Amino acid sequence: MRTEGEIPGKPGTLFLIPTPLGATPLDWVLPEATRRIAQRLDCYIVEHAKTARAFLKLVDCNTPLQQIEMHELSEHTPAVRLKDLLAPLLAGKDVGLISEAGCPAIADPGADLARLAHRHGIPVKPLVGPSSILLALMGSGLVGQRFAFHGYLPSKAEERTLAIKELEKRAQKDDAAQAFIETPYRNRAMLDSLMQACRTDTWLTVACDLTLTSEFLRTRRIEEWQRQAKPDLDRRPSVFVLWREKG
Repeated sequence: MRTEGEIPGKPGTLFLIPTPLGATPLDWVLPEATRRIAQRLDCYIVEHAKTARAFLKLVDCNTPLQQIEMHELSEHTPAVRLKDLLAPLLAGKDVGLISEAGCPAIADPGADLARLAHRHGIPVKPLVGPSSILLALMGSGLVGQRFAFHGYLPSKAEERTLAIKELEKRAQKDDAAQAFIETPYRNRAMLDSLMQACRTDTWLTVACDLTLTSEFLRTRRIEEWQRQAKPDLDRRPSVFVLWREKG
């Protein structure tokens, strides 16, 4: 029995292709198998065509860039357009999904497309590559068995403070690391809010520019962060992780 919207014939595979988190040599962050798949595909769904082409140029695609078929999917894409993006896949063509977020479908509109692909019987294949969220959790030294990712916290100061306090309570109650991100130009405001809202014995990890030569990753209690010079996080992609010991 066919699932909703499936058409006769074998569908193509939706490959979720990670990209570097910055100006990092590809062989540092992408396995050869991931690069080979990216090289052979000639149809992509991308968040921004310009940056996607820059990545595909680095990968050295088998197909000339001007001949690669690209369809854009961003946070502004209407939900009714998602099914149209599946057309090449339903016709049997393999398609790559590339995100500005590094790993497609994590804090990214690609998740909606992947879910719709499942509903239409299209194979979804995630490929290996760098995830700033997992790298931050790995390097944090905090609880790796239990964690949650919350995306962006509120931008308004009062709402952001309330959200931070709630995450701090949850971190202690569940004994679970709480990870979140911020728009890079608001990183300093986020760090200031964390200093003011959290209890002094709460653990905080700040992970910035992961995989780049400018990488910064530190885990300290809030009281230690308060005593030391703050890192310059302005316009640098960062992940924050909170945790409190139970008791």
